[in-house]
Amino acid sequence: MADSLIKLGQLATCLALVLSLYALGAAVLSATGSSPARLRSARNALYANLALVAFGCATLIWSFVALDFSVAYVAQNSNSQLPLIYRLTAMWGAHEGSLMLWLFYLVLLSAVAVRAHWKDHPLSMPWIIATLAAIQFGFLAFIVFLSNPFLTISPALPDGQDLNPLLQDPGLVFHPPVLYLGYVGFAIPFAFAVASLMRTHSGAEWVRAVRRWTLFSWTMLTSGILLGGFWAYYELGWGGYWAWDPVENASLMPWLTGTALLHSMMAQDKRGLFRTWNVFLVVTTFLLTLIGTFLVRSGVLTSVHAFAVDPGRGAYMLGFLTVAMVFGYGLILMRSDRLLADALVESPYSRESAILANNVLLLVAAATVFLGTLYPLFVEAVSGERLSVGAPYFNKVVVPLMLGVVLLLGIGPSIPWRRVDARRLAAMFRKPAIGALLSLCAALAAGVRDPLTLGAIAAVAFAFAATLADIATGIAARRRLTGESWLAAARTVLSLGRQRFGGLVVHLGIVLIAAGMIASGLFQTAVTVSLRPGDSFELAGRVVTLRDVSDADGPNYRGRVATLSVSQDGRPLYEMRPQKRFYTVRSMATTEIAIRSSFSGDLYLLVGEETQAGGVTIRGYWNPLVGWIWAGWLVVACGALLSLSGTGRRKAIAASTDMAVPAARGVPAE
Repeated sequence: MADSLIKLGQLATCLALVLSLYALGAAVLSATGSSPARLRSARNALYANLALVAFGCATLIWSFVALDFSVAYVAQNSNSQLPLIYRLTAMWGAHEGSLMLWLFYLVLLSAVAVRAHWKDHPLSMPWIIATLAAIQFGFLAFIVFLSNPFLTISPALPDGQDLNPLLQDPGLVFHPPVLYLGYVGFAIPFAFAVASLMRTHSGAEWVRAVRRWTLFSWTMLTSGILLGGFWAYYELGWGGYWAWDPVENASLMPWLTGTALLHSMMAQDKRGLFRTWNVFLVVTTFLLTLIGTFLVRSGVLTSVHAFAVDPGRGAYMLGFLTVAMVFGYGLILMRSDRLLADALVESPYSRESAILANNVLLLVAAATVFLGTLYPLFVEAVSGERLSVGAPYFNKVVVPLMLGVVLLLGIGPSIPWRRVDARRLAAMFRKPAIGALLSLCAALAAGVRDPLTLGAIAAVAFAFAATLADIATGIAARRRLTGESWLAAARTVLSLGRQRFGGLVVHLGIVLIAAGMIASGLFQTAVTVSLRPGDSFELAGRVVTLRDVSDADGPNYRGRVATLSVSQDGRPLYEMRPQKRFYTVRSMATTEIAIRSSFSGDLYLLVGEETQAGGVTIRGYWNPLVGWIWAGWLVVACGALLSLSGTGRRKAIAASTDMAVPAARGVPAE
């Protein structure tokens, strides 16, 4: 029965491959021949693919749940002792299954996008369906012929090789699904951009249609990156959350270009500017998501020799990326004469100029990360020499660029479109500048002397003060008009200007994240000690005492737990229990960190090897304000949801008299 089910899953995936090819051909023929029936059949093929791929994923998940070790992928990534929650999520724990997750998201979002925009964009729909079908075909061919998770082995193994112990964590449940949803979401703006270029229609219509999709994808990608950082923080045991690892960089690159795209789309929608920028950023972001999906899961970003292990996969990846790159950029070049802007940037003191500067900084940052990530692979492929590009390079080059972006967070939203008088501009930012200066003085008084760190503190303080001032100005203007209370005015302003004020809330979240990164990176304290029961050490004003070390075995591992009591000024506070685990099937040890979070920072403890004298090694960190990073993500998510609820809706705000006056008094309209 189980063998028949997995075969049906494989058959469904193969049928989806055929239907994606049919949808591609039917959509192209419909675009050239104007056949509504053919276009409807292409649409229905995409709907059918959703059902087929969902069934394939379900059969694979069921194989994990049922411990069907006749399926090679299950045997490689599961075990009879693996807890059920990880058997349910192990599907995306390795290369083949993660591609199935990518594919499922792709067919799901394709079906949703086609259904949502079927009536609104009838002329673009043939090319939208053709593009999405082509992407589906590319992934389905890769899965069916080169990365098939449905392969079986005979006879079936008595037990599996177990899931990677580092993945036996709740992080596997939430991080890959959210990150991949961000990756896949950018396929929808890519399809609309291709349709716009194929129709030689480069107006703002497609931008308005996909702005919600872009914001949704950016929010998911942001959440995936931060959830991944949180996972690394509490699982890997080195006291940090971002190491400029190639896998991390692969997700950061599309985030940078996607951030630029979000802002650039606003300029085309409002002023007809940056048409070339937008299609370029859409294509680039989509290509970077392909790199993040293909190359990370293949292991190529770790070593170019991964291609030698399976040259078929490597050649296919390069071929798929090359075709997508040539098609996307080639289409931009072919239609370059149609991408001329309706207007020009009239003044350096305008929101358009701020968006342009933001785009340049983000694109240079993305190119820098791309170079630092892939250059070592190029050198290794050409000369065989192994190079390592680490944190010093990225911190020296990328961090200053991102400080410029943070500074623009505070400047851009406050400046009106077209132009503003330089004297008025200086008056607008006088208070934020004073706040930045005071923060700089406080940092100097605290002993900070590094110019880059001082610049970071000043930029974050300026952006925070300017964003708060922008929100407060809108609320105050509403109060002057209506006499409402602060709370009522805030509720009204947020309700009527969801898109704009949602963006400001997102900016506040980004500033909080930046503040947490600066504080935890600059003022982190670390100590390593060897203790026996009853011994103590001091960290960040707290006294940590080892009580005992005992067994803590789990369903598929042997563990040792250190019980540590924490006190301050002689007053007991709490206990912490870091663990050391050994997974017998994989013969692999992991560390489970104990973390106690507060507003001011995290006490972070992990246990190392036990000594022959009956002691144990304890490593402790004090990470100040690191919780602000995760709190900032929540603020970003809330702001994005607020903005999503207003995106695409033509509100009566601009036409209403009660909101026109506040705009005239210094509150820039969206």
